[in-house]
Amino acid sequence: MKIIGIRENPEYLETGIDYFSTKWKIDRRIYADAISNSITTDNPLPRWYLLLKENEIIGSYGLITNDFISRQDLYPWLCALYIEETERNKGLGKMLLEHGRKQAALLGFKKLYLATDHIGYYEKSQWNYIANGYHPWGEESRIYEIETDFKKE
Repeated sequence: MKIIGIRENPEYLETGIDYFSTKWKIDRRIYADAISNSITTDNPLPRWYLLLKENEIIGSYGLITNDFISRQDLYPWLCALYIEETERNKGLGKMLLEHGRKQAALLGFKKLYLATDHIGYYEKSQWNYIANGYHPWGEESRIYEIETDFKKE
């Protein structure tokens, strides 16, 4: 099992786009635009990651500047965390959360955020609820943060 970044592995671009858009039921053009441009930007974000098991994608997440939420002052955000149903309850979601925390630290960020309507799941991985935020389509989400343990050298 391994976690790969699409930026560093552009051969996964099309399958990654398909995976994210299918799992999140979001128009493929949105992920195609976001992920394609993430490969060529000089900016540290966005980043998109895939969890592979014997070269089959079984999970994913992204690091982005904003997750369609009102708290523009907070970033980066962990988004699109997904584990295939057949692979759940094996600690893989927690593994991706930890990978995201470490990647954010490597990019120089002190904290990482996420927006969700789940209660209880992220707390098990040491995420702290800090507030509610609002999406452009009118929904409200819980906002969580975690320290990345970034240390400036």
